[in-house]
Amino acid sequence: MANEAPTAESTPGPRRRRPSAFAWLSLGVCALIGVAIGIGSFTFVYAKGISYMTDDPAACANCHVMRDQYAEWTNSSHHTVAVCNDCHTPPSFVGKYLSKARNGWHHSVAFTAGGFHEPIQITPHNRAITEQRCRSCHQPIVQAIDAHAASTGTEHDDGSISCIRCHSDVGHGP
Repeated sequence: MANEAPTAESTPGPRRRRPSAFAWLSLGVCALIGVAIGIGSFTFVYAKGISYMTDDPAACANCHVMRDQYAEWTNSSHHTVAVCNDCHTPPSFVGKYLSKARNGWHHSVAFTAGGFHEPIQITPHNRAITEQRCRSCHQPIVQAIDAHAASTGTEHDDGSISCIRCHSDVGHGP
């Protein structure tokens, strides 16, 4: 028997090594990333996320807190000449989608956690975007108003006055 050839069962195979801590950590990180992608994808589909990438104003009404603003917009003077993105996002492609992504993130966190004011209120950042969009569409009249404000001393530090101060509900008013 000593001269017998070794068989597969009698030869010791490669030793099995235990997975390292790095392997377990990598597996855990991959699992967490997978879960995050899965939950994010489900939420994106459930919340009709692709609709927010369009210029369709109905997308803004996907969320219950925006339904009143959408209904008011359909009755406003701007209904036939401007959609939500015309007033609430910067004019550049990159600026528009960065603004939409920023707002989408903040909205999803606030709505999931329940930390938002009803009725919804515009943030200072978005108010500044809206102000600039008013000024770009109504430039001739804004220039005349700014000139009058400068002559009467009623302008802001930058020499302008706020359109939204007097016309806060123009895009969403009756």
